[in-house]
Amino acid sequence: MAKLRTNHSRNSKSSTITIRTVGILIAVGFIMWILYNKMMAGQFADSFTSHQTYDLEATDMLPTSNTGQVIRHKHYTLSYNEDHEQAEWVAYNLTEESLQIRNVPRAKRFNEDPLVNTKSAHHRDYTHSGYSRGHLAPAGDMAFDTEAMQESFYMSNMSPQIRAFNGGVWKELEETVRDWAYHNDDIYVVTGPVLTDKHIVKKIGKSSKVSVSDMFYKVILDYQEPEVKGIGFLLPHKLSERPLAEYAVTIDSVEKVTGIDFFSGVFKEGEEANLEGKMDIKAWKFSEKRYLLRVDKWNNQ
Repeated sequence: MAKLRTNHSRNSKSSTITIRTVGILIAVGFIMWILYNKMMAGQFADSFTSHQTYDLEATDMLPTSNTGQVIRHKHYTLSYNEDHEQAEWVAYNLTEESLQIRNVPRAKRFNEDPLVNTKSAHHRDYTHSGYSRGHLAPAGDMAFDTEAMQESFYMSNMSPQIRAFNGGVWKELEETVRDWAYHNDDIYVVTGPVLTDKHIVKKIGKSSKVSVSDMFYKVILDYQEPEVKGIGFLLPHKLSERPLAEYAVTIDSVEKVTGIDFFSGVFKEGEEANLEGKMDIKAWKFSEKRYLLRVDKWNNQ
């Protein structure tokens, strides 16, 4: 019996050693698994940051202001130029999601902008002037929300435009930009009149003197991976029968004409130079049907 108990004791000891060994191996394996996952997570994090999107709501993402009077509304931001009684630029995000929301009724009243310290132009400054109140941030881009729609009718968001331009090539560009928001999910738009001295042709207005520019611009940035890209437009302020794509230019070209620096805080210097100095027209889809509609109908209204 004693011998049997001795043999039993040895087997128990051996079993205990085996269990401890297995336990140690399991613990080591578990620790290695944790370390491996942390390492891979770090690699994925590095990969993610190299394919980042850009926070275009931050202050340094806005274009430079030549006036120092930057007005932040809820749905767009503008730089107001008191000398010309209009914005030198209006900037906002345009998303596929916002365009899919059922449109609210179009606003009917043009109002002075309550946030412009020097007071914006008044709607009567355009009355009987021969110029329409041309939206910079289009009402069609702000139709997803009643407040956004009302903000788009602030006079700070208006610029004098002849009807043949406002309802023609400018309208086509606005609708084309909405197409691009659908195709790219989320784009950033900056638009305005060219307010340098040589592009001012006259002034209108009774209570304010509103400058009339002979050229307008738009800059569009698709800042979402995998294809970050940008395009600019310089449009002469007149009736046009030319295809819209013929007015496409690099963002650098718009900067030279306007004196405004776009996206300087968004990208690294090399990335910014590449984005703003090049423009691949094939990366942007234009509607031949809409162009023909403009030439055949819109231009003649």
